[in-house]
Amino acid sequence: MSLTWSAKDHKNSNQGAAATGQKRPRNEFGNKVTVVLGAQWGDEGKGKVVDLLATEADFVCRCQGGNNAGHTVVVDGKEYDFHLLPSGIINPKSISLIGNGVVIHLPGLFEEGDKNDKKGLKGWDKRLIVSDRAHIVCHVFTVFDFHQIVDGLQESERQAQEGKNIGTTKKGIGPAYSSKASRTGLRVCDLLGDFKDFSTRFKNLVRQYQSMYPSLEVDVEDQLKQLKEYAERLRPMVRDGVYYMYEALHGPPKKILVEGANAALLDIDFGTYPFVTSSNCTVGGVCTGLGIPPLNIGDVFGVSKAYTTRVGIGAFPTEQLNAVGELLQTRGHEVGVTTGRKRRCGWLDLVIVRYAHMINGFTAIALTKLDILDVLDEIKVGIAYKLNGKRIPHFPANMDVLHKVEVEYETFPGWKTDTSAARKWNDLPSKAQNYIRFIENHIGVPIKWVGVGKSRECMIQMF
Repeated sequence: MSLTWSAKDHKNSNQGAAATGQKRPRNEFGNKVTVVLGAQWGDEGKGKVVDLLATEADFVCRCQGGNNAGHTVVVDGKEYDFHLLPSGIINPKSISLIGNGVVIHLPGLFEEGDKNDKKGLKGWDKRLIVSDRAHIVCHVFTVFDFHQIVDGLQESERQAQEGKNIGTTKKGIGPAYSSKASRTGLRVCDLLGDFKDFSTRFKNLVRQYQSMYPSLEVDVEDQLKQLKEYAERLRPMVRDGVYYMYEALHGPPKKILVEGANAALLDIDFGTYPFVTSSNCTVGGVCTGLGIPPLNIGDVFGVSKAYTTRVGIGAFPTEQLNAVGELLQTRGHEVGVTTGRKRRCGWLDLVIVRYAHMINGFTAIALTKLDILDVLDEIKVGIAYKLNGKRIPHFPANMDVLHKVEVEYETFPGWKTDTSAARKWNDLPSKAQNYIRFIENHIGVPIKWVGVGKSRECMIQMF
C-alpha cells in the first residue's frame, strides 16, 4: 500500500468529488496569514503597520513574548500603549487572539485593558480570545510577581559575577519561559482547571525558585487568592487556541493578521545572543506560537526604521555616540514604551535588515520614521561589515566578533525638507526617494510603506 500523496492523486481526488456531486471545500488549504515582524532590535513601529492592516482584519494575533513588548498606536489624536493586547484590539470589528506562545502577566493584562478603556477602548474584553495553552507569568498580591523578582535577582547576579547584565525589562519574561522549558510552568488551562491541583503546582514552583534564590520572599496565599479572582475574569475569554485557529483558517475566507513582538535581532536563536529576548520572534515563532502550519503563512512584512535603535546593552555596529546619535534620540523621541529607557541610536544597518530577511523571507518592508532624518546634512547607511580589512558575507553569531567589525558606509546628501506632510510618493523630495530606492534595491525586497509621522495617515503606501 502506497503512503505517498502525489499531485496526480490530488487531481484524481478532485475529479472523484466532481463525479459524485460532492463539493470540495471552497478554501481547501485554508486562509493565508499575514505576518508583521521587526527587522531590527525592536521598536521599529510595528504597531503602526498592524494598525493599518487591522482596519480590514477579521483576526489579529499575538504569537510570542509578553508584556516586555510595547507598541504605541495613535488613532484620531488618541495615543494607545499596548504591551500584551494585540494592537488590532482597536478595531471593534475584529477578534484579537493571544496565542499559546505568549507568556501572560494577568495583572498587567487587565491593567492595560482598563487603562485603555478609559481612553475610549470600549468592549476590548468581549473581543479578546486567550489560548488555554499560554503560560502564566506568576504574580503576587502587591502586583509584583516572583518571576519579575527572579528576573531582577538574575540581573543583579550577572552584574556581580560578570560585571555586566543582559538589560532585560525585568518583567519576568525570561524566568517564565525558563519555567516553561523546564516543564514546571503553569498554563491558563491549569489555572482554570482543578484549583487545588493548581495551588499545589504553584507552591512547588515557588519552592523551586526559593531554593535557587534564598532571599526570595513570596506570600503564597495572597497570590493564590488573587489568581483565583483573575481566573474568573479570564474564563470567558479562554478557548482551545489550536482548534480556534484551525476553524479560523479553514472556515469562510477571513483576513488573519499576526503581530510580532520584539524583533529578529532579539530572537532567542538568531539574535545577538545573549542580549536577546526569550522567545522566537522570527517567522517560525508564528507557527509554534499559534499552532498553525507553514502552509498557511502568506505575506511576511518586515518593519525597519530609517535608522537603527536598540534598548539595553550589546553590540551595535552603526551606533553613533556623538551629536548625530543625540539628534536621532531627541527628534525620534527614542524612549522605550515598556522600560522608559533611552534607546541607543545609529545609522541604518542594512546588514542586519538583510540578515532578518534571510530568516523571515520578507515579501515587503515598511520603512518608518523617515521624517526624523529631515534635518541632516548627510545620511549614512551601513552596507557591509569588514573583519581584518575583508568583507564578510554573513552576520556574526559571536558577539566578540561583532564588536570588532568595521562598518562600510554609503553616504547620501540630506534632503533638508520637512516630509511630515507627505501623503504619497511624489510628495517626497527626490533625495529622500533616492535614499528609499537604495535601501529597497540593496535588501532586494520592495518597500510597501514609508512612515513620516506618528499617526495612521502618516504611512505612505507605495503599492
